Amino acid sequence: MAMYQVKPFGGGDIIHLPTCMYRLPNIHTQTVRCADHVLQQNGEIDTGLKALEERQDEILRRLWELKAAVDGLAKTVTTPDADLDATTVPPSPASASTFRGSVDLDSLLGRDLGALRDIVINASPSRPPLCLLVLHRLLCQRYQVLSSVHVHSSVSSVPPKLVNCLGLRRTDNFQRQRFQLGFTLIWKDVPKVQMKFCVPTMCTIEGEANVARFLFRLLGVEPQDPAMATMIDSWVDTAFLQLAQGGAKEQATVVHALNDSLSRSPWLVGAEYSLADMACASCLLQTGAAKSGLVNVQRWLKACQNLGHFNFIHALLQ
Repeated sequence: MAMYQVKPFGGGDIIHLPTCMYRLPNIHTQTVRCADHVLQQNGEIDTGLKALEERQDEILRRLWELKAAVDGLAKTVTTPDADLDATTVPPSPASASTFRGSVDLDSLLGRDLGALRDIVINASPSRPPLCLLVLHRLLCQRYQVLSSVHVHSSVSSVPPKLVNCLGLRRTDNFQRQRFQLGFTLIWKDVPKVQMKFCVPTMCTIEGEANVARFLFRLLGVEPQDPAMATMIDSWVDTAFLQLAQGGAKEQATVVHALNDSLSRSPWLVGAEYSLADMACASCLLQTGAAKSGLVNVQRWLKACQNLGHFNFIHALLQ
């Protein structure tokens, strides 16, 4: 005897069960969008999924527009018909000036009130700041410079060639007042080049690149054209960040970039020798990357040496 008994609720008719859960129209025979066929079980369009599909179409459209814009910018930068090719900018009157002549320090630094303007630089003898030594020679051609070299107690010994890198020590009696500029180099155990100028409370300027920019501006030949000044800064950064501190592969990339730039001009920026040439040539010689056989680079290095500012570097590197 069964515990539960249920009476039959249907007649003898055969019930046909569905063979699929959802019925969808054949999309291969129609050309409308798929979003129009997103149906619910009751046959109505799912508005949420349709909105999501429309949003996706809008995002894809905007991505294609951005891609077209980026492609256009890339073409402007990499092709000769760019809006501004700084390598073809004619030199301004300021950039055409040479390192000869006289410059009034009062116009550059303000009145000295009778005191000697002192530049004090700390540098490690394990990595001599060659670019600063080149700039020192240029300053000596422009001003009356009182030069001196000292060795800090943090350094055990310094080769004689570094002790005399600014010239032999003065033994005659002299008065500081008859000099326009003081240039003191102290060989010291420091991680990077440091400089103080005039005021004892002045904050220290660190990094050979920054000190080189300061000394170059004292020459009064910095170009007034913003494009050329920016190009010089770019090459200086490249010299001290990639040539001086980069690996062999990074140095090789910079040397090829130098060779390409020098194929269009005798100097790196404009028609005149500038801080860009001093920095890159100094770092090339110091790192040994100048041994590459690229024709334009070798011709340019020879031109730098012919100016006479780099003659002492080979003796220091030996």
